[in-house]
Amino acid sequence: MAKNSNYVAAENRYEKMHYRRTGNSGLLLPELSLGLWHNFGDNDNFKNGRNILKCAFDNGITHFDLANNYGPSPGAAEENFGKILKKDFKNYRDELIISSKAGYGMWPGPYGDNGSKKYLISSLDQSLQRMNLEYVDIFYHHRPDPETPLEETMGALDLMVKQGKALYVGLSNYQPSEAEKAFEILKDLGTRCLIHQPKYNIFDRWIEDGLLNLLKISGVGSICFSPLAQGILTDKYLSGLPKNSRAIKESPFLTSNKVLETLPKIIALNKIAKDRNQTLAQMAISWILKDNRITSVLIGASKTEQILDSVKAIENTQFSEEELNKINEITHNNKPL
Repeated sequence: MAKNSNYVAAENRYEKMHYRRTGNSGLLLPELSLGLWHNFGDNDNFKNGRNILKCAFDNGITHFDLANNYGPSPGAAEENFGKILKKDFKNYRDELIISSKAGYGMWPGPYGDNGSKKYLISSLDQSLQRMNLEYVDIFYHHRPDPETPLEETMGALDLMVKQGKALYVGLSNYQPSEAEKAFEILKDLGTRCLIHQPKYNIFDRWIEDGLLNLLKISGVGSICFSPLAQGILTDKYLSGLPKNSRAIKESPFLTSNKVLETLPKIIALNKIAKDRNQTLAQMAISWILKDNRITSVLIGASKTEQILDSVKAIENTQFSEEELNKINEITHNNKPL
């Protein structure tokens, strides 16, 4: 085994997870993937991060998703992940799908942000160095850059594949019209887009307005982030605002007012989850996986128990018409999928 590690992966790990084909590609992804946006930065417990990753892999989660700016500080998640890879996963590299991204501010000056070839190529080189990898399995442009020609950004992604620094490429946060143009450019270059990573959950359904159908028609996979709406779709806030919660800290992505406004809906959704013998978080994940256009759901975890809880969601991804209608009524969303 790898030096400084006694970790041996669970022998039955592939019996615990379902895998879905990513668009028209040959790549299978687990129905649950682990994101390292939180809990792997400078101020987080390194041992806890190791345990989370090992628990995920032991339960068949083979895909670990990062970005250049994940931390804090920016780059810290990749650096810590690289250390954990070396300690625990050296012998399992070929069983892992490792992804990273670039598109947000990373370093000072005009070349450390957005979508230029200069920025994207430099960023991937830095990410590979931090993680001590020769290549990533998937590299994403993290967000559209209206100031850079799409041909330049997609050309950079194509170059990464041809240089052997990324096996596949993807997009994140692209609207349907932008994504369609990007798919065509990549196809013409000879490097098809593998996957799109959008925000999607019971409360935020923007991808239903064209993107999901575009992905299906284009043969592109999808992996959805924020399935629990920053923790709103869990039992955390059913009784109000607990101390030290993200909402109390007034995160840019989640405020106390947002939670309190949504609380009646959370309580109503939780009742449906109970009737399904699921936690609210499990139902929120299952609700996304009910759609076969979704390849994987990107979960986060601050402790191993959350991994184990999320894995149970894949056991029941079937919803009755009555359940779906109730969920739509609660969320004031009656648009069909």
